Amino acid sequence: MTTAAPFPIETDAAGPFAGIAAVRLEQAGSPMVVLDEPLIQRIEATLLALPKGAAGLVLASASSRVFIAGADLRSIQALGDTELDRYLAYGQRVFGMISALPFPTVAAINGAALGGGLEIAMHCDALVGAPSPTGKPYPVGLPEAGLSICPGWGGTNLLPARIDPADAIARTAAGKPMNFDEARGAGLFDMIAPSAELLIETCKNWIVSQRGRGVPTRDGAPARWIGRAGTRERVAAALPALRDALPHTEPALAVVDAVRAGLDGGWQAALEVERRELVRLRSTPAGKAAIEAFFEKSAKK
Repeated sequence: MTTAAPFPIETDAAGPFAGIAAVRLEQAGSPMVVLDEPLIQRIEATLLALPKGAAGLVLASASSRVFIAGADLRSIQALGDTELDRYLAYGQRVFGMISALPFPTVAAINGAALGGGLEIAMHCDALVGAPSPTGKPYPVGLPEAGLSICPGWGGTNLLPARIDPADAIARTAAGKPMNFDEARGAGLFDMIAPSAELLIETCKNWIVSQRGRGVPTRDGAPARWIGRAGTRERVAAALPALRDALPHTEPALAVVDAVRAGLDGGWQAALEVERRELVRLRSTPAGKAAIEAFFEKSAKK
């Protein structure tokens, strides 16, 4: 069990939102939020500290620029194979704690949600988005294949359950995120807030709208992933048509392998493939070069 300090938990005491908890993720001294091990430890501590009898959870960001900008690539680059596998498995377990909560959960997307940031959001029952206050659409998606690696926290099996499966798999295999407008048109969001200022309230309204419908499915996998009835059939039907359309790259093959593992072996099987392939791909010449190029480009900004 982690000894990290939980994030502040804001819980409405009365009114229509009574019992709904809101958590805003942040990293001290940074305008961004990036998923690294200390942040995941604080998320774990926060989930363990949620009040008993809570009526719902809004997972939000304290950053005005991003929801979560992605995973910490320096850790992915620096850790040994065994340590990286452990780190990925730890994130999978903590994100799975969100999927196991006995009440509705919703991610409040106010800015860039990339890689692990979108993956943790998709462990919630719903995604609620808000337009960027700057007017410039922010990116949403799984860019890992563009860095010659693959998702490691369930994204291959989560995105095709929320938008058109063929489009989701193709985008993941190519590492091609959407912008907010494209994500909205694709149906990624369950609700759209009128503004960033009203995002948390809109999330709480979504939770209220679920009352009387019972607790979402809680069986060890997220409520919405490709193994659910109906979604499974759509994903299975999409795969043959994609065979010749996807890039002929190792990351694309890894994405398809993880999708097939989810369909054939279940949620945990998909996670195991993602971990294995991410550990392998980041050590290939292409993976090393792409991550190094990313750091060099970032340093010039």
